[in-house]
This record gives sequence, C-alpha cells and structure tokens, in this order.
Amino acid sequence: MTDVRRRDLIAASLAAATVIIGANSALAGPRKSWKKPAAPAIRRHGKATPKPKIIVLDAGHGGKDPGALGVHGTQEKRVVIKVAHYLQGQLQAGGRYRVVLTRTGDTFIPLRERVARAEEVKADLFLSIHADSHPDSSVRGASVYTLSEEASDREAEALAARENACDLATLNLSRHTDRVAQTLVAMSQRGTVNDSRRFAETIVDTFGKNGVRLLRHSHREAGFAVLTSPDIPAALVELGFLSNRYDEKLLTVARHQAALGRALQASVDAYFAAASATRKA
Repeated sequence: MTDVRRRDLIAASLAAATVIIGANSALAGPRKSWKKPAAPAIRRHGKATPKPKIIVLDAGHGGKDPGALGVHGTQEKRVVIKVAHYLQGQLQAGGRYRVVLTRTGDTFIPLRERVARAEEVKADLFLSIHADSHPDSSVRGASVYTLSEEASDREAEALAARENACDLATLNLSRHTDRVAQTLVAMSQRGTVNDSRRFAETIVDTFGKNGVRLLRHSHREAGFAVLTSPDIPAALVELGFLSNRYDEKLLTVARHQAALGRALQASVDAYFAAASATRKA
C-alpha cells in the first residue's frame, strides 16, 4: 500500500470517529463537572418528607465503668445499651429520624466526649439512658432529669454526683458548677432549657400512659455533666432501680426492655409533634 493511500485511510477513520463521538455527545447533552449527589428526599404520596430529626441516644457508662450493680449482679451498662439499640431501631424504622449512639458497644466514653459527639452531628434531641441504684432497696420506678445549677432535692443531687464521678479522670469538678451556670444562661437565651423540660415532662406523661412505674416527683433536676450542651434539648432517664429486686428482674427481661423502648419512642414522637404544633400556632 502506498503512503498516500495509507494517509487517506487514516484520515477517513478519524473523520468517522469524530462524527460518532459528536453524535453521542449531542445525545447526552452538554458535559458537566461531576458533583457528589445529595441524599434524595424520601417521598410519600408524591410529597417530599421533612428532613429527618437527629436524635442522639447516650447509653450510660460502658467499658471499665459498669455503672450501677443489681442485687443479682446485673450491670447497668449492659441493660441500657440493649434499650438504646432497640429504641434506635424503632425510631429509624419510620424514616422520620436519624439516630446516633454515643457508644455502640461496651466501651468507655468520657462525659464531655458524649456531649461533643451530639454537638458534632448537630443533634435535635439528646437522651441519656440509665438505670439507678438506691441505698433503700424498696425504692423502685423510673424518673427523668434535666439540667439545673441547684438540684431539686438531695436524691437528685446525689445521683448527679455519682454520674459525674464516673468521669473523674477527665472532668474538673471544681469548675463544674460554673460550667453548669454558664450553660444554663446560654440555654435560656436559646430556649433550650424550656425545651429540655418539656421533653422530660413528655417522657413522664408517656411512661404513665404506658404503665411504666414512676417515682414520686418523677421529673427532677440536677447538675448532670452529660446534659451541658447549650444548643440541644436534653434529658436523662433512669429506667428503674437495679438495687430493687423487682426492677432488676424487669430490666433484664427483653419484653420489658422493648416496652421501655416503645414508651421512649412515643415520648420522642410526642415531643416533636408538640413542638411542630407550637410553631404553627
């Protein structure tokens, strides 16, 4: 084959390739730089649902810190993580919430780190889950706590001291009161303190309607370090007393753990429903 003939064939091939590429480009439309797609909105009945609320569930204690010990040796850390996992599944099932756990297994997480994790994900709500102990083994029932500079009673003060003491290695208790006071000022300015109290009252009300045994004066206040985010409505729930043999037995039964999870789910639903109604009013 002559050089002239070879050049003619190459030129013809290039021309054909150009035509094909141009045709494909025209069909595909103008090229754009790639951008990571945003997560699609969940649609029901043709309408986009609101952005999921972010709930942070904080299963108390963990790792080297077992928390309260039951009459028969039940460890608080093991009970509360089971309830947290169940509640996470229930809340996420409907697509209305994104749920983040401060710990997913048997690990020790400092109190400040728990707060920081909630702030990092910009949580809309924070719920710390615990199971208490009491010197009087006859005392039983659930209770709910919110942040306060001054404890509502001696028992609440003692409980906060015990919960905060689990983090002595990282928590400077000499500055704790000042931090709580500063947080409460910021919370009041943002309305967070009132939102936290409304959430706590919602839990008490929902527990009562679902047959969960409650302490007298079920909503109490104290200076819990884990509740010190100024921007996030927060509450700490004590599911019962492991020091009471009846509460301890119930708290180790999967059916009761699931019932507590359902009651807490209903509390979260009721809290956001009330908040939505208030905004619309």
